[in-house]
Amino acid sequence: MRVIRLGLLSVATGLVLSLCLSVVLVTAAKAAPVAMHPLGNFTVNHYNGLRISPTDVRNLAVVDAAELPTLQAKPQVDASYAARRCGALAAAQRLTVAGRTVPWRVAGSAFAYAPGQGGLQTSRLTCRLVAGVRASGAVEFADGFEQDRIGWREITAVGDGVRLVRSSVPSVSASEELHAYPEDLLADPLDQRTATMTVAPGAGLPGQGGSGAPGGPGSGGIGSGGIGVGGPVGDALAALDRTFAGLVGADSLTLPLGLLAVGLAVVLGAGHALIPGHGKTIMAAYLAGRRGRPRDALVVGATVTATHTVGVLVVGLLLSAFTALAGESVLAWLGVASGALIAVIGFRLLLNARRGTSLHGHGHGHGHGHGHGHGHGHGHGHGHGGEEATKRAGLVGLGIAGGLVPSPSALVVLLGAIALGRTWFGVALVTAYGIGMAATLTATGLLLVKLVDRLEQRATAGRRLAARLSGLAPVGTAAMVVLLGAGLALRSVATL
Repeated sequence: MRVIRLGLLSVATGLVLSLCLSVVLVTAAKAAPVAMHPLGNFTVNHYNGLRISPTDVRNLAVVDAAELPTLQAKPQVDASYAARRCGALAAAQRLTVAGRTVPWRVAGSAFAYAPGQGGLQTSRLTCRLVAGVRASGAVEFADGFEQDRIGWREITAVGDGVRLVRSSVPSVSASEELHAYPEDLLADPLDQRTATMTVAPGAGLPGQGGSGAPGGPGSGGIGSGGIGVGGPVGDALAALDRTFAGLVGADSLTLPLGLLAVGLAVVLGAGHALIPGHGKTIMAAYLAGRRGRPRDALVVGATVTATHTVGVLVVGLLLSAFTALAGESVLAWLGVASGALIAVIGFRLLLNARRGTSLHGHGHGHGHGHGHGHGHGHGHGHGHGGEEATKRAGLVGLGIAGGLVPSPSALVVLLGAIALGRTWFGVALVTAYGIGMAATLTATGLLLVKLVDRLEQRATAGRRLAARLSGLAPVGTAAMVVLLGAGLALRSVATL
């Protein structure tokens, strides 16, 4: 019981430390604010502002790219980049007036960078398109540019000298043309890729609102680097995240500042592992089902650290080397692999649990307790050796699955450090981040092991219900691991 109390105290201390550091450093962060894209570091966001007049249709098309897509595209940026990208955008957009497809012409193009998170930059591509056509009747528009990238997609339409009798999109931009994203829509961002309008002669702009609702089918939770918990703890971790990224991108990197950044990486990794969705439930179910020991929790924690660190480095190198590789797709496929691996581990755990129940039903416990005969002892020893190897493989597999999907925050920090010529500093921060995650997971595992031991002692004290539940626990927890792994894999498939 003392170990349990100490473990709970260590977890609580970690939380308090995270909160205190966040509060202390928020003031420093305000002095040197860090721009952070509100929709996540992987997003590519689109806005199309259609203006229909008696002589033509114009489109103000804007592409707002977050830090990682901007970094990947940087080798392609030259004097003609804006014109080339706007040409590709115009070719990917379809305008149909009264059943006839009308081509777009690029009338203007511009490209600019803006400061982003972790020393990286965001970018903004602005294209002014014109289609020479006398619009009347049905007008249809579809944006097919970069369909595979996640992000905010918004369309507005107004009539200038003509009247929009009916429109499926609003006339006013909810995001101020991708300058200010509304906070109430960040969790379910706009996903408007098509628009239909009916155009009639008459005045347009004054009092024109269109009949389209500002919302639309959202892509749901596209943010890739956000803190997945609200309230004071979520706010504190978000503030810590921003401050951490600001330290990475500091103009002058001194030894005290570097040590502070490493310490923050440990605390931030520990804090992220405390919030939902970081494998604690799966790890808990596995350790409970296998009657885990303290060293089992240590094995899982160490494997998570190693896998997460290597994963961040590999994915960071891939994103840097292959500019066409979408970061969100890489993370989604890794999520599929992680979920599948967890499901396989759970299935093996389920088979072993059922086999163990069958052996106990055939007097295996009696032989083990009294040790009859040399031959029986020899066979039983081999069984334990195979079971131990299976258990060790399951623990390592669980650690790999838990650390297989890199944290977007760690990716941004690594790539930002590389961009600033501080590669080894970035590697050290990613390693510290993984150590923080592993510390939380290990502490959770140790607590669980002690709690399970405590319950086992009560079950063996003669309480039938506790003994029955203890006997069913291996099968039940194994089934839980299978379901959780399958759910993780399916959720990742849905984001592809």
